[in-house]
Amino acid sequence: MTIGRGLLALLFVFAGVMHFVVPKAYVGIMPAMLPDPLLLVQISGVAEILGGVGLLFGNTRTFAAWGLVALLIAVLPANVTMAMHPERFASIPGWVLWGRIPLQLPLVWWAWLYTRR
Repeated sequence: MTIGRGLLALLFVFAGVMHFVVPKAYVGIMPAMLPDPLLLVQISGVAEILGGVGLLFGNTRTFAAWGLVALLIAVLPANVTMAMHPERFASIPGWVLWGRIPLQLPLVWWAWLYTRR
């Protein structure tokens, strides 16, 4: 296993677990147009955990990596929602809220690297 793949797996497993530890934080960034925010937070948390774990095994790596690419694209509206409503996230500097949006690109690229192996 490469260090990069292990770090990405750890990042996603940690992020997924956090969906269950502090679900209210994730519910708060969900776009208002989406139904049942808590259920969507739980589903995305499970997807992150499964994707992270899936990166660790050769027979699931490609599928997991594609799933994480799709997930990163799917959660982009939540990052935009945060940036567009900074008043909801007063403890987070505005540059961080806006910085999350372009950060998705290197994360997508990092996950995509493991679709080919």
